[in-house]
Amino acid sequence: MTEKAYKLLAAQENISNNEAKRLIDDGFVYAHNKKIAIARALIPAKTHFKVEWPRPITTLFEDDRLLAIDKPAGQESYDLEKKFGHKLIHRLDKPTSGVILMAKTEAFLAEAIEAFKAQRVKKSYLAAVSGVVAEAFTVDLPVWTEKGTKAISRIDPKRGQPAVTIATPYRVSGKKSLLSVEIPTGRTHQIRVHLAHAGYPIIGDERYGGRPYKRLMLHAHTIALLGYTLSAPEPGEFRHLFDS
Repeated sequence: MTEKAYKLLAAQENISNNEAKRLIDDGFVYAHNKKIAIARALIPAKTHFKVEWPRPITTLFEDDRLLAIDKPAGQESYDLEKKFGHKLIHRLDKPTSGVILMAKTEAFLAEAIEAFKAQRVKKSYLAAVSGVVAEAFTVDLPVWTEKGTKAISRIDPKRGQPAVTIATPYRVSGKKSLLSVEIPTGRTHQIRVHLAHAGYPIIGDERYGGRPYKRLMLHAHTIALLGYTLSAPEPGEFRHLFDS
């Protein structure tokens, strides 16, 4: 006997069908040590699921102009606007965790957006990659993004926009490295494309050649703008990966 995966999960965890679908779509659900990829897939009715519950959304800082959130992996950036009632200053890809900023006034939003346009913002990420990175390197290659149901980016000297990624090894264990990454520019999927091009795909980034993992191992660690410097702590998944 078979049943749709999301219905079985909903019954097992005593949650709604919609919540079960979201958990599967966001990559948090496993069975027999394999990720369940399709919520409506028919699977044996006796299947037992393991759920990697997403981290809660936490507030890093708040004043009368700015709200800084530590976004969990799998959380849509735009959903935070609805949850908190403030405007996003920037966004992170759904599978990326870390610092995300929201403006509490229209005046500060305009000021912050202008700072981004003028590249007066410093952003630092943590990226866990396959391969041993022995020394710092820079990728300075234009990135072009094809918009669609799912955006896909690539190196494209003719159509691409200027993009610079600076990577510094922070920790090495076995055949994997934890990098501190700075991006003076902010193109769609820039870090993912540049690191893959350099031969160090991000772990969990199957779209750009990374090996499968429970999540995309990319974390927005620190952002500085307009006199603020906000940091989100290294997620436990990163520590576990390099301690194992």
